[in-house]
Parts: sequence; structure tokens; C-alpha cells
Amino acid sequence: MDHLPIFLHLRAVPVVVVGGGRVAQRKVELLLRVGARVTVVAVQLNEVLTQRASAGEITHRHAQFEPAHLEGAQLVIAATNLKALNTAVCAAARARVVPVNVVDDPELSTFYFPAIVDRSPVTVAVGSDGQAPVLARWVREQIEALLPDTLGALARFMGERRKAVHKALAPAVRRGFWERIVHGSAGSSVLAGDTALAERAYERELCTAQLTASSATGARSLGEVYLIGAGPGDADLLTLRALQLLQRADVVLYDRLVPAAVLERARRDAERVFVGKGPAGAAHTAQEDIHALMLRYAHQGLRVARLKGGDPFVFGRGGEEAEYLARHGIPYVVVPGITAALGAAAATGIPLTHRQMAQSVTLVTGHPLEDGTLDWAALARPRQTVVFYMGVAHLQRICARLRQAGASESLPAALIERATLPGQRLVRGTLGNIAALARRAALAPPALLVVGEVAALAQLPGEGEIPAEPARQRVGAVRAEHVHEY
Repeated sequence: MDHLPIFLHLRAVPVVVVGGGRVAQRKVELLLRVGARVTVVAVQLNEVLTQRASAGEITHRHAQFEPAHLEGAQLVIAATNLKALNTAVCAAARARVVPVNVVDDPELSTFYFPAIVDRSPVTVAVGSDGQAPVLARWVREQIEALLPDTLGALARFMGERRKAVHKALAPAVRRGFWERIVHGSAGSSVLAGDTALAERAYERELCTAQLTASSATGARSLGEVYLIGAGPGDADLLTLRALQLLQRADVVLYDRLVPAAVLERARRDAERVFVGKGPAGAAHTAQEDIHALMLRYAHQGLRVARLKGGDPFVFGRGGEEAEYLARHGIPYVVVPGITAALGAAAATGIPLTHRQMAQSVTLVTGHPLEDGTLDWAALARPRQTVVFYMGVAHLQRICARLRQAGASESLPAALIERATLPGQRLVRGTLGNIAALARRAALAPPALLVVGEVAALAQLPGEGEIPAEPARQRVGAVRAEHVHEY
């Protein structure tokens, strides 16, 4: 390393900033955030700095810079657009052995301002030795996307309990205890804003750690489960919370609707267990077996990601799993995902609501067609959008039941296969011909059926038009009468 990264305590410390423009303003605002006592030396201040000086937040010396202005300063910043002036500030600071930063001039600077991720009291600083500040900012953005906004709350939670833990636990077991707090239910609860649940989890962990250290009982910490929505398929549509917890999980239970690209976002050394419910005749994992797996892994003290396509609470049986976990006292977190209807609509340009066409949206499973649970008359009403999940196998019967309930044969309908994924296909037609068009195109699950006037608004390339962009940006068009593949 050419430079040593350090964190300076500047509360009430005198700092001099030379310059009164926009760049100086940014540095002043950063210094005020950490409590520095700021003096600005400039003939003229911009409007914001003038207001701060009037409010007594900074001291303004209305003068041309002189070396004497640095007396007593413990940090100096030159933020002018005059090379000669910046050089003079640098020389005066170096003569007094005071750290100096000349903005955008690494050669004159003895320290640099890093790109900062602020999750106070957790702070991440990224530097490039002053050579590539834009690159440093880009790296900061990547890190910032991975760190929860509530990370500072977790740091404060741990800091407030640090003395009690040091009193209760021997040094040899403290590190393991704190790791379980960070990665376990207590940490997850703090990040989710549930301090009461976090406190209970902390007390449980502390009790377990004391028992383990004082006896041979072999007491084991209780793990937790994350019910995570993987979204419609495109890995870029995972939520930040989903990514964070996938990187934390020890075990990932996933189903057949989770693409490999999404699964790859999990921690590299996490155990991956397929628990898919395949179509008739395919490998099938009973829901009761999935429940048992979650319970078993959690009792081993592991963090379990139950990763499922779409959203856990939209035809994902997440409600049943949450009930089961609560009944057995297993801590769990629910992470919503972009449900297939929203992903498919965005990928094909079909607005699910439209002021002139549809004032409501109904999401329906395509499975229970003959058991009397669906109100077909309500589903056939005009000025709404109905989205059928898992309805390809029963497509003809769905269309027939809607027509019998009063829906017009000419009502627009669309089928979206593999929404948001490479090879996504859209078939557009009407209730009267969509089943025949789907057979001709040999569409297969997973696919969604969208019924309503909005289905005619899909923004697609014209027939025969073959754009040159890749899959997600509507690539290609396969001619097959109302069939488009991209």
C-alpha cells in the first residue's frame, strides 16, 4: 500500500478550508457531519456557505490566504481553482507538519478523501490513492448496495451490550457469540427493525453461550429460516435484501422455478438442496418434507434460505411455511420477491392496470378449475385484468369457463412463457383462439395467462422485425402468427 487508511476523530478539532465555492462547500459539509470546528478562508463565499457562516456553524475569514491562517489547525483543505494558491496552502501546511488535501491534486496532497459508505457508526472508505476517484465511487456503490441501511442500528445494538457480554463470557467464547449475533436471528431482527424480537434472541444466545461454556451439555444455538422470493427469473431482479440473506445462508432449499443464475448469487460454500415440486410424473418433494428439512437444519443452528420463484406469499406456500416455523418456535424472515405477474408484465410491456381499460387486477391459480373455489362470473367481468398462474395445462378449460361466464371471445389474451429469461416468448390472441395459438407455438410451463383489454397493449417488435439486442431487451422475433420470441 502506498497510503495507510485511517479514521480521524475530528469532533471539536480545528480545521481550515481555503476556498468558498461549491467544492469547498462539499468538504465543509462533510467536516461538519463529523463535528469539526471549521474555519473557511475566502474572499467570497457561495450562498450555502454564507448561510452557514451567518448561522454560526462555521467561522469565515474574509481575506486573501496567508500562512498565518493555519495557526492551530490540525487539518487543512485547499479547495480553490487557482494552482498557485493551492500550492501556497500546501507549502504552509507542510511547513507546520499539518495534513493537507488539495482537491483533485494528488501530488500536493498528503491525504485523500475516500469514497464513503455511511452506515454510522459503521463506515466504509474506498480510496484509489487519488488516481481514479470515479472508480472509487463505483466500488463504493457496489459495496453500498450490499449493506443494509439499518446496519448502523445493529452496530449500536451490539455496542450497548458489549460490556455485559464481556462480563458474562470468557474471551475464548466471545468471538463466536458475536458472530452468532451478527449472522443469526438477533442481527436479522435488528436489521428488520424489530428490537423486541432481537432482544429475546440476544438473551437466548447469551444463555446458550453461558451453558455451553460452563458445562458439557453441548447446547446448540437455534438457527433461522429466510423465506426468500427469487423473483420471476432474471437474477438482476432479486431484491437487495434477498442478495444479502443469500450471502448469509448456510443451506439453500430451492425449487424448479429458481434459475441457476439466481442460485449462483448464494454463498459459494452454502449447501444447495433441491426441493422442487415438478409437474405430474416428475420428481416431487412433498411440502411436509420441506417443513421437516427447514426444522432439522434450524435445530442444527444453521441459517436456511428457502428460495422460491416469484414471491413467497403469492402462490408460493410461504404462508404455510411461516405458520409451521412459528408453531415450532423457529425464527424466520420473509423477503418479498417480484411476483411472476409483475415481472411478465414489465418484460412484455403489458400494463396490468390502465385508466381506460382496467381498474383492478386479480391473480388466480390455474389449478382449481372444477372444485367450485373460483368465482368465474367475477373473473369474467369487464374493465379488469385477470392473471392465471400455472394455467397452461388447463388453458382450454380456463378460456371456456370464462366465455361461459359471459366474457367475450374477442377479449384480448396473452401467454408469456419463461418471463424475463432468455428465450422468453409471448403469444397474443383472444379468448377464442389463444389455446390454439399456444398449441401451435408449443408453449410449456412456466407460463402466465393474462386476460383483459390490456393484453392487446404488449409492446413487441412487429412481425418479421428482428431487433439486434439481447434477450431481455426484446431480441429476435419468431414468425408464427401472433407468436414473438425474444
